Amino acid sequence: MNISLDFLSPKALPIIGLDISTTAVKLVELSEAGKGRLRVERYVIQPLPKDAVTDGNIANLDQVADTVRTAWKALGSRIKNVVLALPSSAVISKKILAPASLKGTDLENQVETEANQVIPFSLDEVNLDFQVLGESPSSPDDVQILLAAARKEKVEERVAAVEAAGLKALIMDVESYATQTAYEQIAHLLPGGGAGLTVAIIDIGAQNMHINILHDNESVYLREHGFGGDQLSTEIARRYGMSGEEAENAKRKGTLPESYDVEVLQPYSETLAMEIGRALQLFTTSTQYRKVDQILLAGGGAMIAGIDDVVGQRTGTPTMVVNPFADMAVGSKIRPQALSADAPSLFVACGLAMRRFDSQ
Repeated sequence: MNISLDFLSPKALPIIGLDISTTAVKLVELSEAGKGRLRVERYVIQPLPKDAVTDGNIANLDQVADTVRTAWKALGSRIKNVVLALPSSAVISKKILAPASLKGTDLENQVETEANQVIPFSLDEVNLDFQVLGESPSSPDDVQILLAAARKEKVEERVAAVEAAGLKALIMDVESYATQTAYEQIAHLLPGGGAGLTVAIIDIGAQNMHINILHDNESVYLREHGFGGDQLSTEIARRYGMSGEEAENAKRKGTLPESYDVEVLQPYSETLAMEIGRALQLFTTSTQYRKVDQILLAGGGAMIAGIDDVVGQRTGTPTMVVNPFADMAVGSKIRPQALSADAPSLFVACGLAMRRFDSQ
């Protein structure tokens, strides 16, 4: 199970994107539709038992494996190869320099030497991967290298869950890289394809908002902000005298009282928008970037009707809810209306599924 953090090597094998979030297992299968387009063949969102995954860690491996197995059967695919991801908080990413003349084993040895200096763990305890980004802007004789490392147990617990479900993990990606891959599908919707813009991708999960801010289509800022969909469920439970599980089910099935929108959902949406504003203010005050030009909302929390308008008004920034499948063909087994509604929560899974086409 000593799988590499293989976010670089292209894979042409058929593969499914598998996103293990706090509340659900999400699977996406893509194929080629011709003329450079992709097709969404299948997808599944399978709820996880409460607390099976907490703070990005698998707390109950058997429950997660059972949910992955159930999701794969519901998907109806023959493909057993998957690409999955670690939370960004579990991965140490650094940019380092190495002489441009180094190749092969010499380059790997140099990267390991540099990694020893920047990673606060023994290299025996981590899975390590790197990517040559190109010539260093400040030193023509050097190349810039992206280094990524994660504790082996973080990698192995996800691989173990996948293998226990009868599937095979081919690639271990990083969630922030997956969001950037999915972003490539929709960047053309922005002025100039995002060139020169500062774009904030806000993935609203159950416990946290995962913030990935890109400038000129390159990631410049990663943070987690402690606010998410659980706050909405907590308020539903408090307001209507429900248990946490009852609140989740009612929210998912749309069986809440008529007063829900005014009493609970609107105040929550305003609070969410305020928290996003605070997170972006922290970005502009702690970096060289003075403003954000565009906000993209993803994750389950982005599925609230009208949330883009609320966030846009509160922050004064153009805001839209992401749909990475907007320009893709749709397979015969998928209901387009359902896919459109679920699309924001499938952003990471879509980015992972796109790894299948890296080499093409």
